[in-house]
Amino acid sequence: MPTLTDRLPRFGLRSNLLRPDDSERKHRVTYVELFFDLIFVFALTQVSSFLYEHQSPGAALQGAVLVLALWWVWVYTTWVTSYLDPAELPVRGVILGLSLVGLVMSTSILEAYGDRGIVFAVAYVVIQLGRTVFMVAALARHDPDHAQDYRRVLVWLGVASLFWIAGGLLPADWRLALWVVAIVIEYVSASVDFRVPGMEHSQADSWEVSGPHIAERAALFVIIALGESFLVTGFAFVAQDVSPEGVAGVLVAFTASVAMWWLYFDQEEGVGSRAIEASDEPGKLARGAYTYAHVIIIAGILLTSVADKNVLAHPMEPMSAATVATVVGGPVFFLVGLTVFRYAAAGEWPHSHLVALAALVVVGLGSALLNPLVTSVLTTTVLG
Repeated sequence: MPTLTDRLPRFGLRSNLLRPDDSERKHRVTYVELFFDLIFVFALTQVSSFLYEHQSPGAALQGAVLVLALWWVWVYTTWVTSYLDPAELPVRGVILGLSLVGLVMSTSILEAYGDRGIVFAVAYVVIQLGRTVFMVAALARHDPDHAQDYRRVLVWLGVASLFWIAGGLLPADWRLALWVVAIVIEYVSASVDFRVPGMEHSQADSWEVSGPHIAERAALFVIIALGESFLVTGFAFVAQDVSPEGVAGVLVAFTASVAMWWLYFDQEEGVGSRAIEASDEPGKLARGAYTYAHVIIIAGILLTSVADKNVLAHPMEPMSAATVATVVGGPVFFLVGLTVFRYAAAGEWPHSHLVALAALVVVGLGSALLNPLVTSVLTTTVLG
């Protein structure tokens, strides 16, 4: 009996744009992918600025939606470039086009809940839908089963897009609620293998992905996030008069970044790649370890950069709730992300991370008796 895929009209790009299996290009991260990443250096600085300028529970939720949206744009593109060969001109052109639209989206982040909400929403939707349509066209003739997977992805993204656009058009009071619905739809869709009633589907564990490529791309994004923290700290430091407290704050911020780099690259970076290569369910493992766990790691680095800016601005003043949330919350998110990643990739609960999380909770409970600089020293010591 013919399947739904067999009954679909023959369309799509004639050129085979898939990464070649018998070539070094199978796993290689290309320069055009690194060019695409440059947009996110700017995007992350904008999110960090938004979180610093709006330190309240409501603004934290708004910032979380922005972080989740940016990560979803990046990680979906990474999955696409794990299948398609960026050395091919059509793929390269699409990545450059996504970079341009991503730049437009990034410039609207600070006013995403203000006058530029519709700009952010339209740019986001254009990236998500445009990239997925291209993926369907690229796979239709050469990997029809996987093309069908991306048709289902397109359905889910299409539904979420309605909420993104509606939120961008409506007043700010409605915007956050609609965008939360949109981001939930998109994150849930991947967890249920993009199932759509009436459309055939495959399980994520059957998806063939390049472990080395996914792992290297994720590691590069961690480097981007750490680089963003240096930008934020550096700009904050040069904007104020030199003082012993300021110098101490910069040294502590640098040490925290070194500790996070060391924790990720010395202990975790190779775990995921080896696990995917050895797994019988590479797609399922990559989804848990990279698509979901890494966004928690990135959120932790972003919060820590906001904390560094708070410490430089008010090193010796009494602790506020917002400062505690960033100074302690950043390392907590980072270690939670590493712990979830290790469990998703290797089925292990790293005891050192769990002990460190308990220590951070103690620091958080006692932070009311401290100032921001001392609290930052303690959280950095825990990471170290």
